Amino acid sequence: MEILIPLAFFAMIAAIVLVPGYLRTREKERLHETLRIAYEKGQPVPPEMIEALQTEKPRPVVAQPDRDLRRGIILLCVAAAILVFAVTIGDFYDHDGYALAAVAAFPGFMGLGYLAFWLVSRKRTAA
Repeated sequence: MEILIPLAFFAMIAAIVLVPGYLRTREKERLHETLRIAYEKGQPVPPEMIEALQTEKPRPVVAQPDRDLRRGIILLCVAAAILVFAVTIGDFYDHDGYALAAVAAFPGFMGLGYLAFWLVSRKRTAA
């Protein structure tokens, strides 16, 4: 029974990696089957559909000017939540409180970094 938790964790990671590729393959198979049936029935096949089968188009990266601001605020809120949790579990000045404060420093500093990126990009676009 103790082995199920680590197995579930690794199965979840494998599913996150493998399922999108499997779904893409299934979608291409369906498109190929549709093209085959249309060809057998004598229907004209649009060149866009053939091109869709032959090329792998990368997903476009959508530039959002306030993405860094949102990420920074969320990470700072996570850090604040961890600090509040550390204070409410009891005596903050014992070893557990310090450990949770150290854990809160990671998302806190990452959030500050995102806010710095947002400030720099905002000043660059304004100039």
